[in-house]
Amino acid sequence: MEEETTLDLRDFYYILKKRLKLIVIVTLACTLLAGILSFFVIKPTYEAGTTIIVGKPQNSQKSNTQYNDVMMYQNLVKTYAQIAGSNAVMEGASNKMNGSVSAGQLQKIITVTPQQGTQILEIKGQSKDPAQAVNMVNAVSNSFITESKRVFPTGGDIQVMDTPQFPNKPVKPKKVLNMAIAFFVGLMASVGFSFMLEYMDNTIKTEEDVNKILGIPVIGIIPKGNM
Repeated sequence: MEEETTLDLRDFYYILKKRLKLIVIVTLACTLLAGILSFFVIKPTYEAGTTIIVGKPQNSQKSNTQYNDVMMYQNLVKTYAQIAGSNAVMEGASNKMNGSVSAGQLQKIITVTPQQGTQILEIKGQSKDPAQAVNMVNAVSNSFITESKRVFPTGGDIQVMDTPQFPNKPVKPKKVLNMAIAFFVGLMASVGFSFMLEYMDNTIKTEEDVNKILGIPVIGIIPKGNM
């Protein structure tokens, strides 16, 4: 059993060594293609975001905040998240942007995420234009505050905690990650293709093939050359 394992490992090494040129070319080609696409073809995507906090109404008669109040507003954030992602808010944001981005497009671009265990709501948006990303998030957050006060006037006090900043660096594409993934995909694909070619190739080319396939020793070798 130990001898068979050694032979199998030698076979693997023999196949990889035999197809090394193919493996290197395919792997480098995939990595280079991913680099070209990431650096020169795929347009960068920028992301802007804002955070909104939901708290006790300013006109509340209670002067101090109780634990139950905190828990209530934490649960209330989930309700506000649904309002922020509603079509009414997106329509209002689209109007604020003079219709440059439709409400349907905003619903696909904008993400509204309540931060678990907090009273904070995070609104993010992505765009190929960094300025547009900031404008979209501003428009949605302003529309959300207006709409939430209209449909839920007895709710908590909504305040913008962090305004969206102009993004200097894109979030997509992740160039190094794309090239690393392409490298491993190219490596795995080329190795798999090499084993497939070896499996389909039943010709005898070397004395090692004679011994391995026919199971008989090589008695002599006729050198290739002019007679």
